[in-house]
Amino acid sequence: MELKETTRDYSGVQNLTFQNDNEDTDTVNWEDIQDNSQRTENSESEKNVHTNQEDEFINIDSDLHENKHDSADDEKLRLKGFLEKKYDKAYNFCKKHRTRINYVVYGVLITAYLAAVIAACTMNFQRALPLFIITVLAIFFICWDFLVAKYEDRIAAFFSPGERYLEKQWFWLKWVLCIALILAVIFWLIFDTAKQGSRQLISFGGLVMYILLMFIFSKYPMRVAWRPVFSGIIMQFILGLLILRTKVGFEVFNWLGIQIQTFLEYSDTGAKFVFGEKYTDHFFAFKVLPIVVFFSTVMSMLYHVGFMQWLVGKVGWIMRIFMGTTPVESLVAAGNIFVGQTESPLMVRPYLPYITRSELHAVMTAGFSTIAGSVLGAYISFGVSASHLLTASVMSAPASLATSKLFWPETEKPKVTLNSGLKMARGESNNLLEAASQGASSSILLVANIAVNLISFLALLAFINSALSWVGSLFDYPQLNFENICAYVFMPFSFMMGVDWEDSFIVGGLLGYKTFFNEFVAYERLSELIHNREKGGSMYVNDVKQYMTVRSETIATYALCGFANFGSLGMVIGSLTSMAPSKKKEIASGAFRAMIAGTVACFMTACIAGMLAVPDVKIPCHILLQNAFNSTSSPANSTKLIECCQQTFTSANSSQENFPGGNYSLNFWIKCCQILNQTTFNCI
Repeated sequence: MELKETTRDYSGVQNLTFQNDNEDTDTVNWEDIQDNSQRTENSESEKNVHTNQEDEFINIDSDLHENKHDSADDEKLRLKGFLEKKYDKAYNFCKKHRTRINYVVYGVLITAYLAAVIAACTMNFQRALPLFIITVLAIFFICWDFLVAKYEDRIAAFFSPGERYLEKQWFWLKWVLCIALILAVIFWLIFDTAKQGSRQLISFGGLVMYILLMFIFSKYPMRVAWRPVFSGIIMQFILGLLILRTKVGFEVFNWLGIQIQTFLEYSDTGAKFVFGEKYTDHFFAFKVLPIVVFFSTVMSMLYHVGFMQWLVGKVGWIMRIFMGTTPVESLVAAGNIFVGQTESPLMVRPYLPYITRSELHAVMTAGFSTIAGSVLGAYISFGVSASHLLTASVMSAPASLATSKLFWPETEKPKVTLNSGLKMARGESNNLLEAASQGASSSILLVANIAVNLISFLALLAFINSALSWVGSLFDYPQLNFENICAYVFMPFSFMMGVDWEDSFIVGGLLGYKTFFNEFVAYERLSELIHNREKGGSMYVNDVKQYMTVRSETIATYALCGFANFGSLGMVIGSLTSMAPSKKKEIASGAFRAMIAGTVACFMTACIAGMLAVPDVKIPCHILLQNAFNSTSSPANSTKLIECCQQTFTSANSSQENFPGGNYSLNFWIKCCQILNQTTFNCI
């Protein structure tokens, strides 16, 4: 059955009464409605027609524009695609053969450099000798690093049998080495005393005394590991022997000192531009402090290129192998040769929270027993011997580890070992110019710190001296001052270093300045004594000694070469606490012991210098002339200087022999002509 939809017609159901009316009405209404609807449809159709026509015009115009843009884009794409193809082809070629291209570029640069070195050596080998030595050392270390990186496992396997043999035989072998070392020291003292005199014996006795004192007051005397102690002292002695007793070592470090002096004098250009031609009228502010800025800039640049990390790593590796210390303390001790006590721990900052108490003590001791390279230039500008300052900086590094391990022996198992992948932190700068800018900016705080400390300390020292003089005048002793008190306290220590007895009082006062104020004040006072000796004159004025002997000056230079003072104590605690907050208690409790250990390390270095310093060392004439004529001031007419000039003119007239020193020889002739009688030696 299928359902269908039906429609019902309601038109048949109508009221007959209103049928006629409805018909008329319907006729009218339907007609109106039809007319209205027709008009509406017509109007809508007209609108649609117009709208469609407008759309057609718009679409046509837009299509024309789009076609034009598409054709231009297609042309650009075709052109860009051609350039991109060439670029991508060249890029892929360089990427594929990147290693070979690097080898070719490096090969060309190295070949050009070696050709320049050979040409320079051919023209004047004496003048090119420093460049030749630097080149040989660079080639050696590059080859060494390459071989170690590529064949490290094979090298370790090759030496492993010998290492195992030494471990098995070490029990009796160490006693043989100790006996041999003691006999060597005894025989050396006998022959050296017979040749040089007995003053070296006092320095040796002082070294033994400091070792015994450190052992007596050690944190754990019965747990001292003697290998780092004796090996550190041996390293000190070997370095001092090579530098102070051998002609080659003396000339090398003397040459380095001269080069550093010459290099630091370039800071005068910036100081003259900023402060004017008469900048030297304010010597310390405008001459010394710009050196700190300049040196800090250079060190930051060397740190950026990775040279400092490489150099510190090599020195730290030598100390770790020879002394048996851990990687962290070895790297920090090596870093303190070149940078300050707050900068060196930054290289191992990630490992500081995991080091032991003994390692932390060694890190702080290394900072107290050395000085930063930036202030090294300032001390050289005072007139202190550059070669002795360099030697003291190098010798104090192993001494700091020796005294640290004696004063606070290792009682824990170190967590940071070589197998844990120790890596030094790199600089944060993105390029070399940024590194230079950061180095200069970072020196602002250091320069300001030096300046304000000197202002405050010297003012405080003047007030203390005035007060002490007033107190002393009450007891008919107006000469009482801070230096005299410190001199009496430190006089025995300075004498046991090997200082002459009549000079030990002065050196004791310098040690007091360095300990209670800072080393800047002490070196400034030492420079006055050096200048007084160079000027000559009466040694005593009103029963007060005006200068010391050269030997006493040398020992004092080594003894003062460290940051061990109460001002640095606060700096070390603050900086290390910020790097390792978890070690705050250990840092605060061990800082004072570390300062004492750093002071003793400087004293031990001074003892080694006293043992090895030869009285009235015969300095070659060309070195003496370099020291005198390379300085900015006019050389003093000393007897030795006049004799060297006379000897040089005599040898030149007989054998036509020139000075060692290459292109500076003309300057030497001119200066010698100014000192000597020109008519006698036919100077032009």
